[in-house]
Amino acid sequence: MPSVAAGHGVIHYSDFSGQAQSVRWPPLLLVHGAGGSRLDWPAALRRLPGAHVLTLDLPGHGRSTGPGRGTIEGYAQDVRLFLDRLGLGQVILIGHSMGGAVAQQIALSDPDRVAGLVLIATGSKLPVDPALPQRILAETGATLDWIITNAWGHPVADGLRAQARQRMAQTPPTVLRDDYLACQSFDVRDRLHQITAPTLVIGAADDRMVPLSFSATLAERIPRAALAVIQGAGHMVPLERTAEVVRAITEWLEAGVW
Repeated sequence: MPSVAAGHGVIHYSDFSGQAQSVRWPPLLLVHGAGGSRLDWPAALRRLPGAHVLTLDLPGHGRSTGPGRGTIEGYAQDVRLFLDRLGLGQVILIGHSMGGAVAQQIALSDPDRVAGLVLIATGSKLPVDPALPQRILAETGATLDWIITNAWGHPVADGLRAQARQRMAQTPPTVLRDDYLACQSFDVRDRLHQITAPTLVIGAADDRMVPLSFSATLAERIPRAALAVIQGAGHMVPLERTAEVVRAITEWLEAGVW
């Protein structure tokens, strides 16, 4: 698995280049959410036909080393450095939950790097229980159970939930705590009109972590945004409704509005 030195650690990533002659769009970089990893993205999206897709483990997550960050801007700096290390110019950023906040931050601070945005189950401010970061350290197991229960919609295969909990449990509690502190302090509600990149917002109708209204606000306030609503899905919508998410992204890419 390839890796690059970036900032205060080594970032591991996957690169699905496909057939060079068939790549139709700028590279797609997938950025996972709090406590997650590149494995939170379904294979059908990682291997999207006609696309050059990269997925990374943010510092402290998955196979990447170094401590996590306590701010969204900190993670945005890591992603920008990652792009520099690989010599990538403009990319289409696809972010889920906290990854969507990172994508927004980059679109605001470094707009020339962003050809387009896909924001999945996220918001311009993220609704984090103020007590959650401390609960992660004080009652790690019970808090992980609570996160997984609320992150997945109903019904969903028990195997998916168990696998998701196992992966999240591999994230050091201090990193997971810092992720939620980063989400807690993130707020770009007053700056959404400054995002110039064409944007697809994907919201889940039954999301209990970041309710659909947060996606609707993004779509209303980002000038060049479209909204796709996935019915019967929770916060982990890319894994719960993979075919519908992939179809929405593919149709948006093919429409060329980005």
